[in-house]
Amino acid sequence: MRRFVAVAGVAALSLALSACGSSGEKASGDAKGKEDASQVDIVSWWSAGSEKEGLAALQKVFEKQHPDTKFANKAVSGGAGSQAKQKLQADLAAHNPPDTYQAHAGAELSADIAAGYLEDISSLYDQFKLRDAFPKDLIDRLTVDGKIYSIPSNIHRANVVWVSAAALQKAHIDPSKAPANIDAWLADMKKLQDAGVKYPLAVGADWTQLELLETVLIADMGADIYNQLMDGKGDWNGADVKKAFEHYSKLMEFANPALLNEDWEPAMKGIINNDGTQAYTVMGDWTPPAFDQAGKTLGKDYFAWPTPGTEGVFDFLADSFTLPKGAKHPGGTKAWLDTISSKEGQIAFNTVKGSIPARADLSDEEKGKFSQYQQTAMKDFQENAIVSSIAHGAALPMSVTEDMKKALGKYNSKSLDVAGLQKAFADAASKK
Repeated sequence: MRRFVAVAGVAALSLALSACGSSGEKASGDAKGKEDASQVDIVSWWSAGSEKEGLAALQKVFEKQHPDTKFANKAVSGGAGSQAKQKLQADLAAHNPPDTYQAHAGAELSADIAAGYLEDISSLYDQFKLRDAFPKDLIDRLTVDGKIYSIPSNIHRANVVWVSAAALQKAHIDPSKAPANIDAWLADMKKLQDAGVKYPLAVGADWTQLELLETVLIADMGADIYNQLMDGKGDWNGADVKKAFEHYSKLMEFANPALLNEDWEPAMKGIINNDGTQAYTVMGDWTPPAFDQAGKTLGKDYFAWPTPGTEGVFDFLADSFTLPKGAKHPGGTKAWLDTISSKEGQIAFNTVKGSIPARADLSDEEKGKFSQYQQTAMKDFQENAIVSSIAHGAALPMSVTEDMKKALGKYNSKSLDVAGLQKAFADAASKK
């Protein structure tokens, strides 16, 4: 039985699926109670790179499955979803919701659920037979007080280190083997600096910093204690947390301070190009398409392994979509949710984006459509201990995560020391 960290509050919506099955039947909101399926306005942050291409692949499937429903892409660019989320919150507060919006499955949606912005869509899980397709423990984590508020399109892993073969060869380090723990990893980074790699660790904007920190917490605490910390049963002021923050501080000494406001792809450009200027980055598994576009090969130009000390742990996040209350085209929303949860939709999207399907009912032939890395990730998701990502909304409410990112900004500006950073995280978590 896979173990999930408490993934507080996920996504959305009730309502039967009338007028919006796979036929894409239109409904106009007339006296017969049919729902408007003439179009669907979709808010996401999938506006560039493999995410944009994945959305385009989903659009093709959607238009095939629901030809009578117009697909309206309302993607908002910027900052791993930060711009999209800001605009979305303003629209929700003004009672002007889109037909559906992207959110990270888990605690990120807890405030929207509490505010009454979302419909319960538990009935769609029955309509689409998702209770048989999705792993039971995933459905359990998506359930809030007996209701489900979103449908995941994919599963990502956050605790992955992407490694430049050219950089490690400078220090005669085997790029295919992960160090045993954080201390051993720090020792390798010192070797790399001595060999001429000035900044071995690629780190970008605040959310990438938080992702690095959460994986260090997992490495130093282990899955069970990390889960307790996320569940409100651990002590953010404890000695084990202090050790992780001290390790994080030492790791950041190997990062280029000039890149700390960059998004993930430009921040790790040296690793993607395998030019020997950067050695490592901790980043989710949306990265392989960037390597593919650069003509790089896994196992030759770059390698991937779990953050040192986290072998056997899967740091989980997922993108999901909702049905907001007051959506203008609820029938269109349900058509979209039908597509993103279908086998065809999940295969089309995830083979492009680099993530893995949330569905656990793929045949061996269907799994064969995915890359070597993705097939390994599918196996690990089935077998590893599962924890939830802080940086990507699965573990803690959005307001807590945002406070933690602000604390990292203060730390980087030297207005907080390591102890102050730990205290700021403890204060943020206390507001959960």
